[in-house]
Amino acid sequence: MGEKHILCIGLVCLDIISVVDKYPEEDSDSRCLSQRWQRGGNASNSCTVLALLGAPCAFMGSLAPGHMADFIVSDFQKRGISTSNISWQSLGDTPCACCLVSIANGSRTVTLYDTNLPDVTAEDFQRVELPHYKWIHWEGRNAEEQVKMIRKVEEHNSSCRPDQRISISVEIEKEREELYQLFPHGDLVFVSKDVAKHFGFHSAPEAVLGLYPRVKKGAYLVCAWAEKGADAVGPDGTVIHSDSFPPETMVDTLGAGDTFNASVIYTLSRGQSLQEALTFGCRVAGKKCGMHGFDGIV
Repeated sequence: MGEKHILCIGLVCLDIISVVDKYPEEDSDSRCLSQRWQRGGNASNSCTVLALLGAPCAFMGSLAPGHMADFIVSDFQKRGISTSNISWQSLGDTPCACCLVSIANGSRTVTLYDTNLPDVTAEDFQRVELPHYKWIHWEGRNAEEQVKMIRKVEEHNSSCRPDQRISISVEIEKEREELYQLFPHGDLVFVSKDVAKHFGFHSAPEAVLGLYPRVKKGAYLVCAWAEKGADAVGPDGTVIHSDSFPPETMVDTLGAGDTFNASVIYTLSRGQSLQEALTFGCRVAGKKCGMHGFDGIV
């Protein structure tokens, strides 16, 4: 069967990126310096980074047929990312989700055109051949269905030797009450700065200590805090920190968080320590911020 894959489940969308020299002023005309299409979405971006790091990986999500979806699937294939788990939704002429992104001096403004494609369900997940995977990552979306999927993996793990078990990670990025039920269902839980602030925390170390009682016994909890780096805590209760590694010139922060998540997963999946994973995640995310897109991060 070869090396087992890492599977990422969540959103894929089309990013239409316009690069401008400065943030447009109100009622002004602006010329963009360049424009490009780029496959986006949290889980999709993490697959890109995993593939660039050399990890066999696969994506599971929904697309509606059309020329935008053709571009996305072609780009997955170019990266060597398996797309056998894509669910094709018959929604007439509805395109896939689309993000209009403006980038100026490293900052970015995102406008999402959400076509309400249905997220992956527990029923869809039934066709995943679990023995092919060593790690499955869920981008928090339809959490109730995702909990059902995770329980299926947990049932699989209960009948496996320890070295054959699938590691489970979840990302809780949005401030949505529904997503918080994912906290106790990951071996590795990523919580965003925005969610941490929603709970009243003012720093990453404060957040991981304060939120750790929500995760299951033995899990790792990770929180990245932009230019202040990232912190994590594990079963022994020790807070681990990594500084950030900002580029000389900030070019493009789009996908930096997805890059960080993928780099942490990649490192841990290879048996390295949490400290090594955190530092590597911050280093690769910083490198990504110094370039357009993802090519060249390794």
